[in-house]
Amino acid sequence: MLCQFSVKNFRCFRDEITLDMQATPITEHDDRLIIDDDGEKFLPLAVIYGPNGAGKSTLFTALFSLVNKIMRPVCAASCDNKSCAHRSYCADSSINIPIKPFAFDKESIASPTEYELFFRTENAEYQYIIKILKGKILFEELSRKRIPGSRYSLVFQRKSNTIKLKGSIKDYNVSGLTDTLPLLSFLIITHSRNAIMKDIFKWFNSQIDFRNYGEPYSEAAILIIDDDKKSLMLDMLKEMDIGVTDYRIEKEGEKRIRIYTSHDVDGKRTELDFEDESSGTIKVFGLLPHIIDSIFLGATLFIDELDAKLHPLLLKYIIELYSDPRINKKGAQLVFTSHDLTTMTSEFFRRDEIWFVAKTEEEAARLYSLVEFARKDARFDKQYWEGKYGADPYLQRIVNWENRR
Repeated sequence: MLCQFSVKNFRCFRDEITLDMQATPITEHDDRLIIDDDGEKFLPLAVIYGPNGAGKSTLFTALFSLVNKIMRPVCAASCDNKSCAHRSYCADSSINIPIKPFAFDKESIASPTEYELFFRTENAEYQYIIKILKGKILFEELSRKRIPGSRYSLVFQRKSNTIKLKGSIKDYNVSGLTDTLPLLSFLIITHSRNAIMKDIFKWFNSQIDFRNYGEPYSEAAILIIDDDKKSLMLDMLKEMDIGVTDYRIEKEGEKRIRIYTSHDVDGKRTELDFEDESSGTIKVFGLLPHIIDSIFLGATLFIDELDAKLHPLLLKYIIELYSDPRINKKGAQLVFTSHDLTTMTSEFFRRDEIWFVAKTEEEAARLYSLVEFARKDARFDKQYWEGKYGADPYLQRIVNWENRR
């Protein structure tokens, strides 16, 4: 479970911003919250609004860059890319997300990018901090507390060339560590049997996932092959009224496949090549396996522009999968960006589940929650269109065509 993520001096985020998945003490939709064994309450949903270019996608990139920084060396050390179980991180071993500071002032360019991540497993809550400048790690710290429990205990701390190891890892040899390799990655690689490292690796490997649908056809193809929950997926397609009643896969050589979808019309079954389906249907096919995995595993799923090429009713259907505790039994979380205002209502979200990104005059992006300044009986969508929440949905600058004739 994701508890909280903060980042500072990453691309358009000059100042520290925080995405907080801990529930605030408000009363709406208490029955939808994720309640852990120690009574702590967390949000199953977070939606982020804002104009194009404001930084919505950059927030996801920031968290993915942290996950990538940790998992990429782990994959490189232990995977052959043929039978890898590390989700998307090993799909392309060349993936490397550049960690770039805010570019519009000299002080930021010379300062490190700072990350802070709080997350929970079945066993504990972890706080992980890392500061990176030009690829080199200046500071790194991991703390842990049991659930239930109230105090964090230090697992390790790294300041430049000084390293402190505590508890079960205090006697480990870290002489092979470089200044560009996270100590966390090094310990996962070299001491994978340690209970803490095993616990953390499991979270990064299977409890957080990112989707952006750059190539929806190829993603759908890969996922449909790997999906062992086909009957559930077909039931969901039926509920969504997509019109697809079945699908099958044909292999063409070692790597290429073709997908065919079945449609029952007037008592007759007709097959279509998957490429002939609508872009919305293709997106749903690529999306559902990730949603199913997220719900079954209790994982946190990030989707950029979830509403793109998706009917508002399908968007509502997906939101309700996470907000219904009868379905979301393991505490899965969905975080997504959107421009769709049909769901920006108190029916679908708590105020602390709605977030905005907006840029200042200095081109620095800010992230803030609706709960900070809106009443629960407000018309969220109407006030957003009126620009009352700061993240103006209109174009920031309108070209003056009159003066261009």
